[in-house]
Amino acid sequence: MSDLRNNESLHLGSKSINFQHAKALRTNMTEAEIVLWNALRNRRLDGFKFRRQHPMKRFIADFYCHEAKLVLEIDGGIHDNISIQEHDDGRTQELADFDIKVIRFTNQEVINSLDTVLRRILIEIQQNLPENER
Repeated sequence: MSDLRNNESLHLGSKSINFQHAKALRTNMTEAEIVLWNALRNRRLDGFKFRRQHPMKRFIADFYCHEAKLVLEIDGGIHDNISIQEHDDGRTQELADFDIKVIRFTNQEVINSLDTVLRRILIEIQQNLPENER
């Protein structure tokens, strides 16, 4: 039963189709996603575990750290579109209802300023961790 609860907590009841879609996304990552994944994978960022293309509810997060309840989104130019921004804002709010924080970076930030991106992620992790784990 605890495995089911952990899975529900980890994926927030995501449907099986999202898992299939996430698998496809993992094989077709953008350049920026690959750069960031190489910095995050295998607990390379201060020992924190990140998952890539992680299904949550009806969404797929680019990267997710369950320990810190932190989603990382890497946005391309399409996210300049107002309707896409409204969708992103709704998604951010929906995840906030589960105490999950979403932070966004542009493709250019990841590719051109990876160290700055990683520092910001670490700051957010520290702020999101329960006080007894900081």
